[in-house]
Amino acid sequence: MSEALKSVLENIEHMTSSEKALAAHCLLSSLEEKPNDDVDSAWLALSQARSKELVTGEVKAVSWEQIKSQIVK
Repeated sequence: MSEALKSVLENIEHMTSSEKALAAHCLLSSLEEKPNDDVDSAWLALSQARSKELVTGEVKAVSWEQIKSQIVK
């Protein structure tokens, strides 16, 4: 195991959730050989469509507590 990885693993418990998410994103992004603009475009289109559905009332937002209560029965 490299010293760099040892350092990350030793310090991970001191990281905030946001820092852990950013680190995970950076690690995964570094595995890609080239940027995939199609994926970014697809996510943008999906997020815009979902936002429009919320604004127009086509769909209703559900709280995490409601979702969790349905999952954990």
